[in-house]
Amino acid sequence: MSQATKRKHVVKEVLGEHMVPSDQQQIVRVLRTPGNNLHEVETAQGQRFLVSMPSKYRKNIWIKRGDFLIVDPIAEGEKVKAEISFVLCKDHVRSLQKEGLWPEAFSEAAEKQNNRNRQTQPELSAEPQSSGEDSSSEDDSDLFVNTNRRQYDESEEESEEEETA
Repeated sequence: MSQATKRKHVVKEVLGEHMVPSDQQQIVRVLRTPGNNLHEVETAQGQRFLVSMPSKYRKNIWIKRGDFLIVDPIAEGEKVKAEISFVLCKDHVRSLQKEGLWPEAFSEAAEKQNNRNRQTQPELSAEPQSSGEDSSSEDDSDLFVNTNRRQYDESEEESEEEETA
């Protein structure tokens, strides 16, 4: 099977299929990605551990901080205690919330992530902008926000001090 065909089938499986976790599986949230196809995750109870990404997802599906996963436990694992079985997108999260299978601890995080996605998408205004102002140099609200990096707020005073120096 070619790489393109494999990618097509994996993406179709992740985006199209509705997944319900079994008794052994659990829903976790990604905290960070230390490398080597490992991800540090947190359960709804607050337990942190590493999970491994199976080879079918590698270079086909990208996982970032704040994403939700369904994982299968590994019995013999010391540091790596589970393996990713399914990557949950926003539609899967909504359907699990409607069915009542979503952990309460993650409901706030899912809402915060949805609100952040809404804020990063620019809204089109019905009024045309005045041509006298050059708003593109000062307004950075429509820029892409990388969720894999922590956001630092820079105050107006600090930036003015740097410009005058």
